Amino acid sequence: MHRYKVREIAQQAGLSEATVDRVLNDRPGVRENTRAEVLQAIADLDKQRAQLRLNGRRFLIDVVMQTPRRFSDAFRAAIEAELPAFAPAMLRARFRLWESGATDQMVDALARIRGSHGVVLKAPDQPEIVEAIDRLVAAGVTVVTYTTDVPHSSRCAYVGIDNHGAGATAAYLMDQWLGSAPSSVLITLSRTVFRGEGEREVGFRSGLRSSGRDIVEVSDSDGIDATTERLVLEALRRNPSVEAVYSPGGGNTATVAAFEKLGRVCRVYVAHDLDADNRTLLRDGKISVVLHNDLRADARLAMRLILAQHGALPVEPARPTPIQVITPYNLPP
Repeated sequence: MHRYKVREIAQQAGLSEATVDRVLNDRPGVRENTRAEVLQAIADLDKQRAQLRLNGRRFLIDVVMQTPRRFSDAFRAAIEAELPAFAPAMLRARFRLWESGATDQMVDALARIRGSHGVVLKAPDQPEIVEAIDRLVAAGVTVVTYTTDVPHSSRCAYVGIDNHGAGATAAYLMDQWLGSAPSSVLITLSRTVFRGEGEREVGFRSGLRSSGRDIVEVSDSDGIDATTERLVLEALRRNPSVEAVYSPGGGNTATVAAFEKLGRVCRVYVAHDLDADNRTLLRDGKISVVLHNDLRADARLAMRLILAQHGALPVEPARPTPIQVITPYNLPP
């Protein structure tokens, strides 16, 4: 049995009930455009039903992130831009954002959440975080992980790119551009406990394995510029053959500054996320390419997944966000 009456679908499509019945039961003698009209009518009814479920309802969503401010600012703007799109429901967002800290700080922030319908979370994949997520879900709060997953928790979905695929893409671009140059490659991670960055690193290393290039790792900077610059300066002094950078963890302004302080050439620089810093660096030719995903699309999907868990929208799958390869010549506005 279909979720709508034949009469209801026929009225929406402007077709006879007999025609709709033939389409629903996959009987012969129906033109493709007629079949498409029936399917579109069903889609329209789904949308209208969702609007009725949303009407007048209020939802409170928390965004909890340990991440450099340049990224949290960009994602906050994306969330705030998408909130009005959920009318006639009323969505409000609260933000708990910080750049660095111990796991206890994240656990405490999650424990303090009250009255929330859902949490969009960027957190390290650690046992204490898994337990904190499980407590929230047990209390009826939906959790969606963003950009980096905590897969062994009871979170409802992960939103973001395929991080392993992104790392492999970076390796492909790196090897193509470096060509026959024997350059070593610096990889800069903000913190090794973030699963997303770890997956990018694994993808990158596997993609470069056949090239025989040395990979020099810098980690635990939290993506903060001052720490990143110090660590990169130390790595460059120890490794004179480094002439390329893959940056899954940010801090790119600082990394570029370290190369310039030492008068070193960076032949290829692959970064992630089109934040304000990376836009400037890309436009000025300081980095080669940015692997980016549409933050507003991510924000919209994360909030839709939360509302679906509360029966306000139809359930939909969380598919990986497509990776956009951004150069100075296709910068989105």
